[in-house]
Amino acid sequence: MKRKIVKIDEELCNGCGLCIPNCQEGALQIIDGKARLISDLFCDGLGACLGHCPLDAITVEEREAEPYSERKVMETISKQGENTIKAHLNHLKDHGEMEYYKQGLDYLNENNINTNFLNHNTMEKKSHSGCPGAQTLDLREEVMNEAETFNGKVPSQLRQWPIQMHLISPNAPYFKNADVLIAADCTAFAMGGFHPDMMKGKAIGIACPKLDSDMEVYEEKVTAMIDESNINTLTVAIMEVPCCGGLLSIVKSGAEKAKRKVPIKLIVLSLKGETKRESWV
Repeated sequence: MKRKIVKIDEELCNGCGLCIPNCQEGALQIIDGKARLISDLFCDGLGACLGHCPLDAITVEEREAEPYSERKVMETISKQGENTIKAHLNHLKDHGEMEYYKQGLDYLNENNINTNFLNHNTMEKKSHSGCPGAQTLDLREEVMNEAETFNGKVPSQLRQWPIQMHLISPNAPYFKNADVLIAADCTAFAMGGFHPDMMKGKAIGIACPKLDSDMEVYEEKVTAMIDESNINTLTVAIMEVPCCGGLLSIVKSGAEKAKRKVPIKLIVLSLKGETKRESWV
């Protein structure tokens, strides 16, 4: 049958892996240094990976392909935990694929997999078409209620300038033997205590893995921070939206090219600025 499916230009692909976290179905893998479509069966053709390839090596074409099977995809995804299930179902819903969405729920119910956690998920409750990172949330009432309990001023913990990854020098004195925070742009706006809780005592670089260009430079700067500035640790702060996952891939790729090894911590924030996950990677 003919259907839309991703196409990978192997000559352009450099194996950076930025597309991988955005394929909720697990249709893409890095094999032999290149992104590969491991099965037509798992590719939904919605193109969540397109905006995360810095070299435009991924496109969507219409061709003969094995029919997409939501049941087969859910069979794999259901073993990966609640967060992966939610991300996959949100991905389908955001692109208006309600029939696949229903098939996914039917599979969970038929196999006695608890779906109660979906009923309390903000992103599930809201109607939105498009990228999860662009959905509309009105948090004014919650913010106003919290603001009434706070009367003090929070001092800045910024220790340097500039902070944007394209502008910083990895050899700047404030990176020498420092603990470094590389944060997605939105995190500082989402998290109320970003300065005291996230930035304090750290040198910083900020970036947007979805909108920034020439991000291979970021990898080179991470490598230089590790090998030339002898940084101590790296913390990567991102939002829970899929497009943010590319920042971790950039940092890990830069760290893998370094001669030294440093510990890397990942912090994932919810759209309300709460810490959803914190782990060493």
